[in-house]
Formats: sequence, structure tokens, C-alpha cells
Amino acid sequence: MAEIAERGFKDPSLRRSAALFRAFMREPSDPERCYTLLARDSVAQVARHVDLPGKIVVDVGGGSGHFTEEFRRRGAQSYLFEPDPRELSARGPVTEDAVLADGYLLPLADGAADVCFSSNVLEHVSDPQTFISEMARVTRPGGLIYLSFTNWLSPWGGHETAPWHYLGADRARERYERRTGRQAKHTLGENLFPVHIGPTLRHVRARDDVQVVTARSRYWPFLASTITRVPGLREIATWNLLLILRRSP
Repeated sequence: MAEIAERGFKDPSLRRSAALFRAFMREPSDPERCYTLLARDSVAQVARHVDLPGKIVVDVGGGSGHFTEEFRRRGAQSYLFEPDPRELSARGPVTEDAVLADGYLLPLADGAADVCFSSNVLEHVSDPQTFISEMARVTRPGGLIYLSFTNWLSPWGGHETAPWHYLGADRARERYERRTGRQAKHTLGENLFPVHIGPTLRHVRARDDVQVVTARSRYWPFLASTITRVPGLREIATWNLLLILRRSP
């Protein structure tokens, strides 16, 4: 369970990427291991930029709380905001530090958080720019925003129907249902939306309320920042875009 953080895998590195990939492939049968490993890796990325002990961390769309728990393990005061009651209670009773709330309208004062964190949520909202604006609003000046998402043209862009989404979302869903006997969890235009690297980078760079600290592939084992600078190629090869932003004064 402690592969990433405790063994100190270099980020980026082939060993780290392989460990995460193996966990992702086993996610249907062992989600606890997958998301605990991902949480440790992600929080370690945040910890490169901010001393976590005592900091207030807002986890937006954090599902059943793996990221929130890891932030707390690292000494932060972390709070979970999740809009889906099924996800929120998936691992048991909801704690007092978890709130059923929409990422478009967080029940927080301006500048309440030292760190605003969101992992793989942006592709599930229909208005990414408003979502980013809300993350910026609740982050204090000088605070950190961690935002990652799986872009649509990534080999994983169709989520459980990938990579067949390249042939069309409807066709991919039909294939998934034929193969598994059940409907796919995600439907394009309902709870999955085609977010792209280029437009997202242009948007955050044009904003005056945030500054880009890092724009890189979250999982790619080498040249993680370089790959996001190549138009066209980045839409496929980035896999998952990680943005670390600093809230402007």
C-alpha cells in the first residue's frame, strides 16, 4: 500500500508510472489499494510546494475520502466536498468533516483554504471554467490549487469505455454493455464531458486570479512537462493533465 510515498519513487519515473498503472488495472477488483496509492502519490506532489502540517485543505469532488484521509495523515486539516451521496458514503458512514456540496458553489468563505485540491473531476462537469473559478475563490492569496483531469483524447478519455471512445462515445458504450452485460457508468454529455489540453492551458494562463506553477502530465514517466507544450501530440500523449496553480495576491 505504501509503494509510492514510502519507497520514494522518483516522480516522474518509469517505476512510479508502472506502479500506478498496475493499481489502475486492478481498480475494479481492488479499488481501496488503487485509490490509496493514488492519494499518496498526489499528496506527495502537493507537499513539494507547501508545508502541509496545520494547513487547511479543501478536497473538491474527492469521492469517498481517500485524498482527504491522506492529507490528514500528512498533518493537514482536510475537508471533503462531494456532490454524489453514493460516492460520499461508499466506504461507510459520512464523517462530520465531509459535506455534500456542489463544486460550482462551495459553502466556504472567500480565501478559506490554503490548498484547494481536485483530482479527476473537471471532465465530469459541464462548465469547467466556473468550476476553476470557484476553486480560485475559496483559495487564499498565495495558496495552492491542485487540479487534474483526464482529457478526452487521452487513451483513457472514455473512462471505462476507453479506448473505444475514439470510434465514438455511443459505439463505445454499446460495446461496453455487450462485453460486460451492464451499462457504463459514464455517459458523454451527462456526467462525462470532452475537456482538452490546449483550451484549458490557454484559459488558466489568461486568468488574472491564478498563476501557473506546473503544467505537466500527471502519470507520464519522462518529459512530463515537455509533452504538454506540443500542440496536437499533447492531446493524446498527456494522458492526464496536472495543473498546480498559485492564487494571485
